[in-house]
Amino acid sequence: MTKYWLAAAAGLLWSIVGLMLCGLAYEWLAVLPLRWAAPLGVVGIILALVVYRFVFSKIALKNIDRLRQFPDRVCFFAFQAWKSYLVIALMVLFGFILRHSIIPKYYLSVPYTAIGGALLLSSFHYYAHLWRPTEKKETKFLF
Repeated sequence: MTKYWLAAAAGLLWSIVGLMLCGLAYEWLAVLPLRWAAPLGVVGIILALVVYRFVFSKIALKNIDRLRQFPDRVCFFAFQAWKSYLVIALMVLFGFILRHSIIPKYYLSVPYTAIGGALLLSSFHYYAHLWRPTEKKETKFLF
């Protein structure tokens, strides 16, 4: 697998998971009256921007720099660092536990929107890298 496809796979995975989490949050908020759903949605979006700016964007940029250092052909599973697979497994487990807890889903919509939105926004770093793969990017954010 070439480095180009590794970056594409990482971006696609981050986008899909981000959209899935945001979709779940939307479903949970859609059943509420707008006067209750809107504030929760706004808080989730604000947190998504914060998490994007200070956490996931930096992770994506570090991962892109790591991908740049690979030889031209590598294993498909190298699109994430090996220790990231442990973090992913823990996040999936924690999400499963939260979804099956007694916490009302509309409260869970806030962290789901925050993480999902941050993942989706950070996935655009991978797409920008695909557009200009040879250009060394400093830490640049969408905002």
